[in-house]
Formats: sequence, C-alpha cells, structure tokens
Amino acid sequence: MAKEEQLFIDTPERNKEGREWQERSRFRLTKEHLDLVRHIEGFPIAKDEDIINLSDPPYYTACPNPFIGDFIKEHGKPYDPDNDAYRRQPFAADVSEGKNDPIYNAHSYHTKVPHRAIMRYILHYTEPGDIVLDGFCGTGMTGVAASLCGDRKAVESLGYIVQDDGTILDEKGRPFSKLGARKAILIDLSPAATFIAYNYNTPVDVRAFEREARRILDEVERECGWMYRTQHVVDGKVQKDAKGNPIMGKINYTVWSDVFICSSCSGELVFWEVAVDKEEGKVRNEFPCPHCGADLTKRTLERATERVYDRDIGEFITRARQVPVLINYSVGNKRYEKEPDDYDLELIRKIEESEIPYWYPTARMPEGYNTEQPKVSHGITHVHHFYTRRNLWVLAACMSKPKSLGNLRLRNRLLFLVEQLVLGMSRLARYVPRHYSQVNQYLSGTLYIASQVVEVSPWYILNSTKIKNLTRALLKEYVGACTTYCSSADSTLLRDACIDYIFTDPPFGGNLMYSELNFLWEAWLRVFTNNKPEAVENKVQGKGPREYQELMEKCFAEYYRVLKPGRWMTVVFHNSQNRIWNAIQEAILRAGFVIADVRTLDKKQGTFKQVTSTTAVKQDLVISAYKPNGGLEKRFQLEAGTEEGVWDFVRTHLKQLPVFVEKSGKAEVIAERQNFLLYDRMVAFHVQRGVTVPMGAAEFYAGLKQRFPERDGMYFLPDQVVEYDKKRFMVQEIEQLSLFVTDEKSSIQWLRSELEKKPQTYQEIHPKFLRELHKAPHEKLPELAELLEQNFLKDDNGRWYVPDPGRQSDLEKMREKALLKEFEEYKEGRSRLKVFRTEALRAGFKACWAAKDYKTIVEVARRIPDTVLQEDTTLLMYYDNALMRLDE
Repeated sequence: MAKEEQLFIDTPERNKEGREWQERSRFRLTKEHLDLVRHIEGFPIAKDEDIINLSDPPYYTACPNPFIGDFIKEHGKPYDPDNDAYRRQPFAADVSEGKNDPIYNAHSYHTKVPHRAIMRYILHYTEPGDIVLDGFCGTGMTGVAASLCGDRKAVESLGYIVQDDGTILDEKGRPFSKLGARKAILIDLSPAATFIAYNYNTPVDVRAFEREARRILDEVERECGWMYRTQHVVDGKVQKDAKGNPIMGKINYTVWSDVFICSSCSGELVFWEVAVDKEEGKVRNEFPCPHCGADLTKRTLERATERVYDRDIGEFITRARQVPVLINYSVGNKRYEKEPDDYDLELIRKIEESEIPYWYPTARMPEGYNTEQPKVSHGITHVHHFYTRRNLWVLAACMSKPKSLGNLRLRNRLLFLVEQLVLGMSRLARYVPRHYSQVNQYLSGTLYIASQVVEVSPWYILNSTKIKNLTRALLKEYVGACTTYCSSADSTLLRDACIDYIFTDPPFGGNLMYSELNFLWEAWLRVFTNNKPEAVENKVQGKGPREYQELMEKCFAEYYRVLKPGRWMTVVFHNSQNRIWNAIQEAILRAGFVIADVRTLDKKQGTFKQVTSTTAVKQDLVISAYKPNGGLEKRFQLEAGTEEGVWDFVRTHLKQLPVFVEKSGKAEVIAERQNFLLYDRMVAFHVQRGVTVPMGAAEFYAGLKQRFPERDGMYFLPDQVVEYDKKRFMVQEIEQLSLFVTDEKSSIQWLRSELEKKPQTYQEIHPKFLRELHKAPHEKLPELAELLEQNFLKDDNGRWYVPDPGRQSDLEKMREKALLKEFEEYKEGRSRLKVFRTEALRAGFKACWAAKDYKTIVEVARRIPDTVLQEDTTLLMYYDNALMRLDE
C-alpha cells in the first residue's frame, strides 16, 4: 500500500476526497507566513524556527493557521439563507460516558470530555461533511468524535442502529442522523494541547511508527541502560552468576523521600523511615522522633534543604533534600525490592557529576498559582529541577531521537509518544505503595510534589504493551479531514457563517491554569503559551471575575460570528460557583446566542479537584444554545420594542426547544418552557440588543396564556402540543423540577407552584415555606405575609390562591410600584449596600434601562457586593449592557 493511501482509508469516495485535499495541500510554513499572523491573539512565545519545525501545514500549525481559508474552501458548504432547510431541537438527554476507553487514555491531560459523549452531540446536530469547530480543543476529542461519526462500529457502540443506507436510528428505532465523517477545526491557546490534538487526529504509517518507537527505546537503552542497573540482593547478599560476577537487575523505579528536621531536637529524619507504614502502605499522621522521642506531625517539621551549584543556570540554588529509599527492579520476569546500597549511591553520584550530551530545557518556571507550590516546598524554580539528573539525561536522549527522521508526521507522532514521559518521569510522580504500577502517579490539575516521589525509568512507562495499545488506540486511518492550530478562540481567522456546529469545553474561572500546567510539556517542545488572552481568573496575571467574563465574551462573540444562523453550540460547564455559571451565561447571551436547554454530562470518573473538593460539581453541565436565524434578526430590527417583537421571539424560541423529554419512565418538566424562563429569555434578547423591553412580567404571562397552549406548566406551539399530548399519554407521571428558595423571586415561584396545587391558608403554607427557605446573607426578604399580599389573592375562607391573568397584572403593577419606591432609597444613598431587596434592584434597573438612564444602573451596581452582582444573571445583564453603552 502506498504511503498516500495509508492516510485515508474508507469508501472510494472518501479516499478520493482525502487524496485530493492532500494533493492540493502541500503547504510549507515560512517566516513570511508567520509575519502574516504574528499579530493574531494567541500567537505563541517561541523562535520562528521552533514553530516551523513543530508544524505540519495545513493539518497543524503551532501558531494561527495562515492556510485555514483553503480548508474552508475545500470542505465548507456556503450558507444560503434562501434555501436553508436546517432544523434541530436541542439534544435533550443527559449523557453518561466513562473514561475507560483506549483512545481517551492514550495521552493524559488535565481535563477532557470523552469522545464517545461528543459523538452523540455531533450526530444529533450535523450531517456528514459538516464542519465542527472547537475553539478550546484541549487534546482534540472533538476531532476524534467528528471522524468516528463515519465509523459504523464506533456509532453502533453508542447503542444506535446503522442501516445499510447509512441512516442512524436511536435507541427507540427513530432515524435521527446519517453515518459519515464530519470535518473538524480544532483551536487552542496552548501549543502542548494542539500538539496532542494534532497527533490524535492525524493518521500515520502504523507499522513504521511501531518499528521506530521500538528502535528509539532500544537505542536509548543501549546508550543509557547502565544508569538503571542495580546489584541483585537477597537477604543482604549480592547474588552472583556462575562466573562470580554480580547479577544485575534492571531498575523499574526508585523511591525518593523528603528529609525533615525535628522541631524538638533539630535532628534530621527521613520521612520514609519515620512516617511510612511499609506493610499497610500508609502514612502515619503522628510519629516519634528517632532521636529524642518527641511526638511529631508533618506540619510541625521543618524541611531539610541543601545548597548546590546549578551548572545549567550558573548559580547556587537552595532545594529540598531528598534521598533514595527504595529500588524496585527486575531480574528476568521477576520483580524485587531493595534499599539503595553503596553501588546505587555511587551510581547516582557519578551521574550527578556527568555532563548530559543532549539538549534539555532550563527555562525558569513562570510566576503563577500552580507554580508556587513546587517553588515554596522544594525550591523548584526551573524546568530541569523537576527531574533527577538520571531521568533528565534519559528523557533528553529520548526526545532527541525522533528529530533525526525526515518524515515529519512520523517524527511528530514519535515525539507525541515520548512526550508522555515528561510528567511520568518527573518529580511530580508520587509513590503510591498500594498500586501495582507506578506509571503516571501524578495529580492532574496541579504541580504538587509529594514527600515521597518515584523516579520511573522510561522503559517501565513505555513498554512494548504500551506501544501496542497506543498503536491500536490512536493510529487508525481516520477519514475525516481535520486541521488543528494554536490561537486564541477569539481570533479564529475564519470567515463569517462558515461553521455548521460548535462543541466547546472552555476554561471556567480559576478551575485550571492551563498555561502553567502545560509549561513542562511546552518547554520540551520549545513553544510556549501566550497567556495574555487566556480566559482564567488568575491574580498573578491580573485577571479577576470581570476580566474572565470579558475574555469569554470575546470568545463567544467570535463563535457567534463564524457559526451559521440557526445552528447550535454546545458548551460543557464544570464549576461549582454560581458567579462563574452566571458569567458564562451572560457571555453567551451577550454574544447573541439564545440558551435553549441545560443538561448533565457524567464523565463517571471525576478530576482530582472534583474528587477532593466538597463543593465541586460532580457532573458537568451541558448548555445548548442557538444562533437565531437571519429571519428573526431582520424582523426584530423592524419590530424591536413592540409587542409583536416579543411574541415573534417567543414563537421562534419555542420552535428551538425540546417538545418532550422522557427520563426513567417519567415526563420531565422542560424548564425553558416555563413562563418565568421564557420571560427571562425574552428580556435578555431585548437588552442584549439595546432595545427597551415593551412589557412587564404580568402582561407577558397573560399574553402567553392567551397565545400558546399550556401543559404541565409549560407552553407550546399548537403543532408541538399535539406531539406532547401523544407522548405524555404514554407515561404515568411528570417529574417536577427542584426549586430552591433563596430570594424573593424564587420565593414567589415556589409559592405559585404550591398554590397552583390547591389554595392554602397562611397557617398551612408557612411551615412548608420555612423548610424550603435558604436565604442569602445579603437578601432583605419580605415576610411571607407581604409576599402573599403583593402577589396572590385570598378567598372568603382565608385561603391564598393564584389570581387569573387579569388580576395578576393589577397586582404586578402594585408590587412594581412598591419595589421602585424602595429602589429610590437605594438610588439616593452613597454608602455600600450590604442588605437589600434584590427584586427592588431588578425592578429599578429595568426602569432605568427603559429610560436609558445607564449611569444610575452602573452607580447603584457598584455599591452592592461584587459577588452578588456576579451571581445574579439579571443584575449582571443590565449592568454589563449599561456599562457598554456608557463607554460608547
């Protein structure tokens, strides 16, 4: 088989398409090309030659891709508004996919979404050949998913049925998609991430890869294997062969332990010796000092340090003292353990004093949140400090070998293989005694260095089984065209309305500092993240909640620009903080998207922070948002600020919402179809476009009841309600949404849901209300009696009930008058507002918006706690838009 044919293997049609794209895409990245894109946000920090050497244009550039226009021209389908028949409801099902998949596990990363989960979304929203974009691609699972949508076995493994003509049926036998690879554009700010993504999504000669991988490891072992030899010892005696020579074992790993100083007697103690229970494999919380007998804990100890000359940076450094305490080695197929003896210590000393004949990175670690811990705890300030001299030498040797190959793609795939040693061979690898394997025992999402680290040999990590598994998992002949490049998500270089679907998993607040965590990988690749546009909260970078939201708004605005009208974007969200959730929603809405659905995505195994944090969200949320089609936007320009504009939006929005969702045999309430959320979406649509909202909530609710059929508290279009009634008849009950009572708005919603069941007296509803109430500290919540009087009516028997729409409007006007009166008090004050009525602020901001009094909105907003502003979507929406108009 020719090399060219090995790159694209599927049907003859796809073969032809792939070969033609390859034939016409023999591009060479030059410094002139780099000059064209050097000004683009996210251009990495590196020498030009290092960017060029790492790139494989047009499939991969370690910088903004100057050839992306050719990719769109080759694969894109121009948007034609006059003949656009695309229609999709949001993917309205919770997804659960595990991480135990060979492809998923082929390369570690701080966080990623399983490709099998992404496949479900791509199949739902796209057709074969459509272009999928992921601007925060990480390891490129979106690209893998897009390609595997053309793999019958992969699609069938999701529980779907693929018919002979390629039609895909869901679990209930309903057709919903077609078999066929989708195209993918993968972008990330991190060169490390894009390099991983490129290798995941670019085919290569399988046999050549496996052959060269084994050759490199064998070559390095012949050259450096002596560093990982130890004398075989049994019962304290060195074992010898028939000739009387010591039997030598092959070291798998060496355990190193911190050394501490007793706070009572100042004696040195090795943590391994005093605190570790070897039989149980546990670390004791308390232990006696071997010198003075004092009871100690790790927190009471002072770390022992040593001052050494660092020849690489030409200065003395102070580092934490660590000593080798255990060697795990193999003789033949048997494994043994021993304490280091004189031979081992002399070997380590010899290596320490030797010059390494290969290049290795000596860059200083950046200032940051994650980089502070190794600096403070162990004195690690530069990249090479993360390695023992032995592992630094051998890793440098492994990294140098692929670079001599002429085949760029094969060379990069071998670098991808060796790159997996960067963390596994570092001091980040903790010793975990109860695990059989010590491979990759580092904590993802941190640069934490434990008191017991494991120095692992490269052959222990990259054994023949690992290479075979990697070959099987990754190196399939993917049929989908994919291009990957390094850039900021707000500067894609794509033309308007050229993307068919967006799946994205962006960074969330201060969850993970990718530029810091990727620094080790990037140091070996010689290309670093430009973190100026990195969308994170990071004090060292001078980025707080406001800066984070502004960066995310720019990214979503770019998403909105390049997505075709009427198409969908799926956003995966994982953060436990309400303010981050609100910031993301606000950024999505500000860009022009309309949110249609929120579901859960269970990746089954949590990240380190999800497992250890009591407040962490265990399941990710998935936001489905759409870009309104051009028809609505054009009509809205004519109808803006009118009643007809309101109902035009509602009709269009209802078309985009799921009609019926079944879960565990129950009909699920679709939150977005409830009146208060429809009202919120309508208000947001107007405000984000700088238009006055023409009606209040009560008038909106009344109009909703007049115009749209209602079922189970949800509103539908006439043709939708027929479908809902049919499906609702097939289930016995409806699963209600949980409603948390934290402020006035949620209190009124809860009271309405209770009183709609049946009218109730104050005495009946009061104890139930108190059970559900979890008031925020800043909230000035009216008494229950006042809430009932302002929002509900009472019959002759003293029972409160929900008024009909006509009476509701009168009550709403009376309540709004009272709220605005209270807002006037806030408006006239000058001091910080610590306790206040949030509904009064919402009513006041709405009135100021209608009057174009943006200054008052901004001034009052700046007097309330920033956390409250960031956690309230309505207040944040008015404030952000008022601030933008003041700046104009």
